[in-house]
Amino acid sequence: MKESRHFQIIYILLQKGRVTAPELAEKLGVSVRTIYRDVNALSGAGIPVYVTTGRNGGVRILDTFILRKALFSETEKRTLITALQNLSAITGGDQTALSAKLSALFNARAEDWLEIDFARWGNESSDNAKFERIKKAASERKALSIEYVSAYGERKTRKIFPLKLCYKAKDWYLKAYCAEKNAFRLFKFNRILADTVLDEGFAPLEYPDETAAGCESCEKITLRFPKETAYRVYDEFTDEQVRETEGGDLTVTASLPVDAWLIGYLLSFGGSVDVIEPEYLRGVLASEAGKIVEKNKP
Repeated sequence: MKESRHFQIIYILLQKGRVTAPELAEKLGVSVRTIYRDVNALSGAGIPVYVTTGRNGGVRILDTFILRKALFSETEKRTLITALQNLSAITGGDQTALSAKLSALFNARAEDWLEIDFARWGNESSDNAKFERIKKAASERKALSIEYVSAYGERKTRKIFPLKLCYKAKDWYLKAYCAEKNAFRLFKFNRILADTVLDEGFAPLEYPDETAAGCESCEKITLRFPKETAYRVYDEFTDEQVRETEGGDLTVTASLPVDAWLIGYLLSFGGSVDVIEPEYLRGVLASEAGKIVEKNKP
């Protein structure tokens, strides 16, 4: 916030040339003392901002000062403005004014090529409202009570400490500390059926580095798919994990947790998937397929 205020002071001074400290304080919603501290900080950083006294006194910036926008290429300017515009979708519009100022300053306009929407089709208002509540709880470090459906279909109410919203592999997740399990957990956003912000606060927590820790529950899985299913295979697996055979079939090798999601995903291919390894996974799929047959007999 301080850095944003400093930029606003520079922008105002570039526009008006001279502004009194009380005027700046009122415009930026801070005290006059804070404005003087900001002026000192800007001056110490090499920005020629200074204070004059007397009848026409106030906060000024040297007339010869120009923000060195030439340091940015045209592509960098557009990229910066576009990033701020789309960051507004996450911050609730906090960056809109700043992106407008940069657009004017750079004399550039970002192309409208990217749009961010957190909602599923047909559920815009509910999903976006939930996203805002969870984002606010995480930023203010407020505990949440959530009703959550696990990968095994269990529906439970949990108290969690929300830490960070994360977008990974086409889905949103909430990184949090679960008070029930006394452990860090990753909750899939769409499986949070209800959420209530609690009055209880919590101290800052750092979610473990998943890359460094690795996936302890993962196993090496090798699968073979016919070429007709390539459009689905590449939805979930990267090009490095997929090898195309001479006949066009696809062999996938990846480290994955053998859980309910994986079983359901493989069953969704019907007879179009062949499990190469681990051997026991073939038996698990056959057993689940048998249950489906029994339940749906005419």
